[in-house]
Amino acid sequence: MDTITLSHLTGWQFAALAFAALLVGFSKTAVSGANTVSLAVFAAVLPARASTGVLLPVLIAGDVLAVLTYRRHAHWPTLWRLFPAVGLGVVVGTLFLVWADDAIVRTSIGAILLFMSAVTVWRRRRAEAPEPPDGADAGDGTATRAGRVKARSYGVLGGFTTMVANAGGPVMSLYLLSAGFRKLGFLGTSAFFFLIVNVSKLPFSAGLGLIDGHSLILDAVLVVFVVPGAFLGKWAVNRINQRLFERLVIAATVVGGLQLLLT
Repeated sequence: MDTITLSHLTGWQFAALAFAALLVGFSKTAVSGANTVSLAVFAAVLPARASTGVLLPVLIAGDVLAVLTYRRHAHWPTLWRLFPAVGLGVVVGTLFLVWADDAIVRTSIGAILLFMSAVTVWRRRRAEAPEPPDGADAGDGTATRAGRVKARSYGVLGGFTTMVANAGGPVMSLYLLSAGFRKLGFLGTSAFFFLIVNVSKLPFSAGLGLIDGHSLILDAVLVVFVVPGAFLGKWAVNRINQRLFERLVIAATVVGGLQLLLT
């Protein structure tokens, strides 16, 4: 990949990356899916393919903070159902990155996010799902055949999008919302999900040349800004009610999808 160092960045470029890193921390502990804005900022400041390698360790730092904050609320049966399909999606995404250029990647991910946002809104308007307690299995819908198909479909798409553009957050956010997860169960389950998935992506990204020593030095500086973002998210989530939380997640997904299509 193009070598990325701090000396190559202007003051404004570094400020933009620092803000994006802070937003990563906020999204991991408050509004999952909002880090698609961070994705767009990184892709605008850095070469698009290289930006995914720089962003990945920053996301992992946010995942660690989210796990420490919400570890008691994770719903592991849902995670175990998703992981096989996600693994397939990561492999497909890796093969896709071998030949796809930046424009194809952005257009594909943006279209997927907008389509699934529309599906989620449509489904939620058709019927109000019951409200299970945080982390409860009720409402995840995977006990039925249709529910298992849905989990596998979202899992493959989540693995694919997270591999090619670090954009799996909105995909899994839509799945967890459609499954009826409440706020804390949503955050705890997604925290463990993305920590495990993002760590598993490291060898793939390194093998594609998206991560090297120079990018890791830049990451070490940017991670400093993830921490206050995570604390800000933890403060904010206690002040956001469930309905507003769901609307913010969907809105962040739509904004991220539009940004990918229009940039």
